[in-house]
Amino acid sequence: MRIVLKYSGNIYNFIRNCGYHPHETGEERAGESSFARRLSASDYPRFHIYLKNVSHETFEINLHLDQKKPSYEGATAHSGEYEGELVEKEAERIKQIAGP
Repeated sequence: MRIVLKYSGNIYNFIRNCGYHPHETGEERAGESSFARRLSASDYPRFHIYLKNVSHETFEINLHLDQKKPSYEGATAHSGEYEGELVEKEAERIKQIAGP
């Protein structure tokens, strides 16, 4: 799910305030930073976002839910959900923290 936010503060502090921490994915995505938020003490499931600065004070968040780790060694594919009730609720939570 893509979310476009207007945010004038420090976006990295904002992401941390949302409960996310930097996350190394093993794959590079030009101009994007990766962050994750666990839903329990385990690594999975977790919300995963890619953050991209679109323009001054405008950011794009690509949000999905990682259900489990990749099935086999060296794979980057996972059981990611880009829509659904949990993803929609998380998107709304992020928007509420960002404010009007």
